[in-house]
Amino acid sequence: MATQRLIALDVMRGLTIALMIMVNTPGSWEYVYPPLLHSTWNGCTPTDLVFPFFLFIVGVSMWFSFKKFDQGITKKSLYKALKRSSILFLLGVFLNAFPYFDFENLRIFGVLQRIAIAYLISALLCMQFNYKQLAYIFLGILVGYWGLLFFGASEGPFELTTNLVRKVDLLLLGEKHLYGGFGIAFDPEGLLSSIPSVATILIGYFSGRIIEFSGSTMDTIKKLLIFGAIATFIGWLWNFIFPINKALWTSTYVLYTGGLAMVFLAFLLWFIDVKGIKKWAKPFIHFGTNPLAIYVFSGLYVLVIIYLIHITNAQGVSVSAYDFLYSDVCVPIAGKMNGSLLFAVMHIIFFWFVTYILYKKKIFIKI
Repeated sequence: MATQRLIALDVMRGLTIALMIMVNTPGSWEYVYPPLLHSTWNGCTPTDLVFPFFLFIVGVSMWFSFKKFDQGITKKSLYKALKRSSILFLLGVFLNAFPYFDFENLRIFGVLQRIAIAYLISALLCMQFNYKQLAYIFLGILVGYWGLLFFGASEGPFELTTNLVRKVDLLLLGEKHLYGGFGIAFDPEGLLSSIPSVATILIGYFSGRIIEFSGSTMDTIKKLLIFGAIATFIGWLWNFIFPINKALWTSTYVLYTGGLAMVFLAFLLWFIDVKGIKKWAKPFIHFGTNPLAIYVFSGLYVLVIIYLIHITNAQGVSVSAYDFLYSDVCVPIAGKMNGSLLFAVMHIIFFWFVTYILYKKKIFIKI
């Protein structure tokens, strides 16, 4: 396996983290360009690619980490998987609780919690089964989840108010512990919809195998392009009866975004490995070496400048540091819409600088 192939993976990981920061940190949610917003329900915007791309990368890395577990799950490997997943889950809960720790209304699930659940299940599957068995499990997840959602609601199985994902979360957790951003209690990172996210990781795992065992870099690129195009097409075609939907993490969404992730990785391999065009990628390599740590830090930073730090603006009004940076710094420079984008870009640059320092000091924080 060529070292450059791992560089391409680091670059993709770094790009994903940078985009996560961009889409999560606009100056104002009232002024965001449409491609930088999630779909309101069905459909897929560029922003909807970010999270599955990250899980795809987790899967690729898993192939190279877990291929040695031919003896199946051991006490040691189980402990490591449980430990990592527990840390991720608790970090996610901490971010949801910070800074007021209102446990009565605490959202239980979130992005890190989704990663934790999907990672744990995927890790155990990949350590226990060979890739052929995993292919059947992958198909079983896609078809089984479709059946669960379809038969889990007497009407509107894929609608916001009536889907099975919401019903399960309401039953187990209650309204007060679910995300409220859809206008009702519904969690896009809920428990049941974490199951198909395992399939997203498995697409990455299968891609890792392609990367290792293809005869040459061009063979790798061709296979990733072909399988990626097939997966994307099947996801698009299936979408006519089973909508592509990030909030439900539908099987069509798994195939559509997983296929695009394979295609994107193929293009990165072509740029970096075949063409040798690498200078542009260095900042993203920095991002990619401490991905989860910088994601947690960025989330904590935003909460601090929203809730804990206040600044008196030119009008003599005390506002959050977040609002001050947007309204009093970015808007005068670029206007409301472009100022909101500038705010996000400024934070990408800031967090890149943090990752650059960590990279230079050879500090790699493992979670």
